[in-house]
Amino acid sequence: MTTHRAFRWPSLLTESGRGIAFGGDYNPDQWPEETLDEDIRLMGEAGVNVVSLAIFSWDKIEPVEGAFTFEWLDHVIDRLGRAGIAVDLASATAAAPLWLYESHPEVLPVDRYGHTVNAGSRQSWQPTSPVFKEYALRLCRKLAEHYKDNPYVTAWHMGNEYGWNNRYDYSDNALAAFRTWCEAKYGTIDALNEAWGTAFWSQHVNSFDEVLLPRHMGGDAMVNPSQQLDYERFGNDMLLDFYKAERDAIEQICPDKPFTTNFMVSTDQCVMNYAKWADEVDFVSNDHYFHEGESHLDELACSDALMDSLALGKPWYVMEHSTSAVQWKPLNTRKRAGELMRDSLAHVAMGADAICFFQWRQSKSGAEAFHSAMLPHAGADSKVFRGVCELGKALKTLSDAGLQGTELERAGTAILFSAESEWATRSETLPSMKLNHWHDVRDWYRGFLDAGLRADVVPLAYDWTGYKTIVLPTVLSLSDEDVLRIADFAKAGGTVIVGYAAGLIDEHFHIGLGGYPGAGNGLLRDMLGIRSEEFNILGEEAEGEPSEISLSNGLTTRLWQNDVTSVAADTTVLASYAGESAANWELERTPAITSRPYGNGTAIYVGCDLNRHDIAQLLKALGSRWQELSAQPTESGQTPTYPTTDPRILHTIRRSADGSTRFDFYLNRSNQPVAINGVEGDPIIAHRCETDAVGYTLNRNAILIAKTPVV
Repeated sequence: MTTHRAFRWPSLLTESGRGIAFGGDYNPDQWPEETLDEDIRLMGEAGVNVVSLAIFSWDKIEPVEGAFTFEWLDHVIDRLGRAGIAVDLASATAAAPLWLYESHPEVLPVDRYGHTVNAGSRQSWQPTSPVFKEYALRLCRKLAEHYKDNPYVTAWHMGNEYGWNNRYDYSDNALAAFRTWCEAKYGTIDALNEAWGTAFWSQHVNSFDEVLLPRHMGGDAMVNPSQQLDYERFGNDMLLDFYKAERDAIEQICPDKPFTTNFMVSTDQCVMNYAKWADEVDFVSNDHYFHEGESHLDELACSDALMDSLALGKPWYVMEHSTSAVQWKPLNTRKRAGELMRDSLAHVAMGADAICFFQWRQSKSGAEAFHSAMLPHAGADSKVFRGVCELGKALKTLSDAGLQGTELERAGTAILFSAESEWATRSETLPSMKLNHWHDVRDWYRGFLDAGLRADVVPLAYDWTGYKTIVLPTVLSLSDEDVLRIADFAKAGGTVIVGYAAGLIDEHFHIGLGGYPGAGNGLLRDMLGIRSEEFNILGEEAEGEPSEISLSNGLTTRLWQNDVTSVAADTTVLASYAGESAANWELERTPAITSRPYGNGTAIYVGCDLNRHDIAQLLKALGSRWQELSAQPTESGQTPTYPTTDPRILHTIRRSADGSTRFDFYLNRSNQPVAINGVEGDPIIAHRCETDAVGYTLNRNAILIAKTPVV
């Protein structure tokens, strides 16, 4: 499977070098010199022990070409270090100075319409530009040479949110690089023609010099989906190569400090194939911004579940989140009482050992001036800053209790996520353009929570053989190798749940023949013991037609139903389509959910979309076995006990490597108080909790953390 770089965690400037990191992006170059004194004083008051520095400071470090000025940065780092605040130093390449664009406008990206992207924002550069790379790597080497021995610089922060602005580039440099990438991937032009299905619409190419980028081709034109999927992979790889070039330039000079870059994983975005990126960092970092509405906490936990898997269970870094509202969404809701603390500690509950924000001091000008910060416009005498100080004390308590370095206990179920399937579901050539793999992962994750259970989220490419159950929600693209792994998992005794749009295409966006799902040359279909011939797609666009269909078990489907026309003799139909709407669409009594023994395991097929409430009902209906599957045996062979299966409570456990200490986290998922009894251990954090003789009541936005020595 995947091979990571060796895990290395940045030290703090504490006596032991240990503790939970707490801080945020710091931009002193945006403020007068005298502000530094106040910042350091207030950082001390809040308990800040780390900052990310110089992320957007290229023009301050190199104000004119070739003239490097480090004096201001030396002064800031020295003042921070002497105050006990470690520095995560950026390569400063995320935003290039305007002089570079004036001298070399050829580094600017080109959009799919052929328009040059103007300078003035972040990442206004081509990942494949040799000119830009030359300037960027020179800056990296200058920084490394200057700060390689600085004791206050404890980690390197490469770039910033790679791909946020330049994920898609259609320049001539990109075209040349794409042709090279395709030749390296396929070897021969015949292999590329086969993979892209170029016999359709006269798209045959005679050499790699004829390969094109999927640029705009007209208002109603559809891009070859196989070509588009490869272009997505290419864009990911080009930015990953750029990151590695920056990292390697610094590592050649300064090899003894760990490297990271901040991913962007939330269930509204997952820009890159982070399963590949995680291989190339020493510790995994993420920028997570909450999803407004009732899904807030669940979405955070789902995103973090993927982050913990990307980190291979090792602690990981929240590099950015927000103290309150951001300014870049259509709706920018603020955080309510208790949410700053609850959200931050929820990340810790899911495996994070660093809680950082964008940013320390809220900007008074610029594009992100209304983005909340640790020190807001209102100053230190504010609810936000008092909340930041309260959080600093809580993280210090957890550090003193020995939480740092403990690892999140695994669940028994892995919900599989694939960046390539997420990219594929965005294609405009599918039976429905309303598919969203990542949102379906989130719905299944929430469905497990609603059933009083917990699941992990694991990349499809990773090793998930240690789980008891795997779920494939809209994992649209499955290679033959993927299907073999899934079938072997079931044969060995695992339970496989295959969703309605899983395995419809292979890695080249080719359709498996013989009926759906056709992935693995029909092996996936054979494992499930079903065969579907058509898709029944619902939607408001079909005026006068039913927009939902009931199932015989009381559940409801609203988007997509597979017309299953045959089932194997040993396949059990758990639910069929039923009622007037089903009859209207000629689906009455057609199997919707099935189960089949396969080897020593079970293959379950959910042939239609379900919302998270119906998923929870399905999991409950599958019986008491799900209670068994929700707990993963520990190395000692003991199955963890969970004092509550109340679906209103999110319960996680972190354990020390030697098994001597356990930390239990309880978070209230509801808007109402929830009472829990039987909490083991000594509570060390009780945020918005009340206690009585029986147990605890967790109010809205509450979190309870208890520590238990394990005998």
